[in-house]
Amino acid sequence: MDKEQDKQIKDNPKIQPKKLSLRSILGGDILANDFLRRQAKLIILIMILTVLYIDNRYSAQQDLIEIDKLKKELTDIKYDALTRSSELMEKSRQSKIEEYVSSEGSELQTATSRPYLLKKKD
Repeated sequence: MDKEQDKQIKDNPKIQPKKLSLRSILGGDILANDFLRRQAKLIILIMILTVLYIDNRYSAQQDLIEIDKLKKELTDIKYDALTRSSELMEKSRQSKIEEYVSSEGSELQTATSRPYLLKKKD
């Protein structure tokens, strides 16, 4: 009767006993399991979604790193612009301009009279 059961099992794969051992997993016999064959499309879909999830997370991390780098660069540029603006204000003061003009040997002088407006007659 034992031989008959073996023959029935070989003829009908749905009746095969479920032997799940480490040897069957490492040997690849688990891939021939009927359940895995029926669910192959679902397993492939899950693997594809997992890869997409990992890729999306990696891209998001790279974007965050880029954002942090750009924020730091923006802060540096703002400080540089503030420094240049301060230097320009310092150099454009009237006393500095007068000092520069006199050191260059120019005949320009500061006006002693008030400026006045010219009016257009109609």
